[in-house]
Amino acid sequence: MDSFSYHNIFETKGLEYLAIVVFFAILIPFWIVLNRQVKVTKQLQKKLGTLTANALRIPQGILFNINHTWAHLDSKGVAKVGMDDLLLHLTGEVQFSILRKNGDMISKDELLAEVNHNGKQLRILSPISGEILAANSLMKENPELLNEDPYQKGWMYKIRPSRWMAETNSYFLAEEATNWSARELERFKDFLATSVERYAPEPSNIVLQDGGELIDQPLSQLPTEIWQDFERSFLGNKSKYPHFRGLGRESYGPEFF
Repeated sequence: MDSFSYHNIFETKGLEYLAIVVFFAILIPFWIVLNRQVKVTKQLQKKLGTLTANALRIPQGILFNINHTWAHLDSKGVAKVGMDDLLLHLTGEVQFSILRKNGDMISKDELLAEVNHNGKQLRILSPISGEILAANSLMKENPELLNEDPYQKGWMYKIRPSRWMAETNSYFLAEEATNWSARELERFKDFLATSVERYAPEPSNIVLQDGGELIDQPLSQLPTEIWQDFERSFLGNKSKYPHFRGLGRESYGPEFF
């Protein structure tokens, strides 16, 4: 009978099998976590939706400023002002900090208010000059009105304008405003590509839908540095009154908030 030799494969191949087991022990949890993140990302993208020009609310009787504020003059000569819908779609839900009190005189492009999203701020400049008549008291109990109904219940201030015709003659109205908003959305995509490369070299893909479309509220997912760049580069915010920077709730009584 031929001699029979026995080889224990677990002795000769032990290291190889051990390496394979360790590899799968690492790979499987990583695969589970990765797929969970992809699932969460897709769920959030679906929840937020896609930001397109067709999603923007642009009332045809309101004047829009290049700083993405708006103004509307009533029959009594009083103007309401606020943030436009595109800006609010970009930022997501924000809290409104009132920096002006009744009777203050304000100039166009002077700091009017600040909005805050999870500690990230934007300065909002006044689209017109005049006397502050009132801040929107509804914002105190219902800050969500700013996003939900920016042109009706979500206005920021009432102002008695002092140079209405001169300051608003270059603003966008009706179809012009619609076309301008669509162009601004495309300009934001260009801004985002540049700013993300500069300040977030490894950004979350959550700011883009499949196919490269923006999700709604893209800035809400991005760091403070990009918010600052957005204010400076996109909004062109060069307030003539930097000493107002930082004024907050402590500056006025609680009745203003």
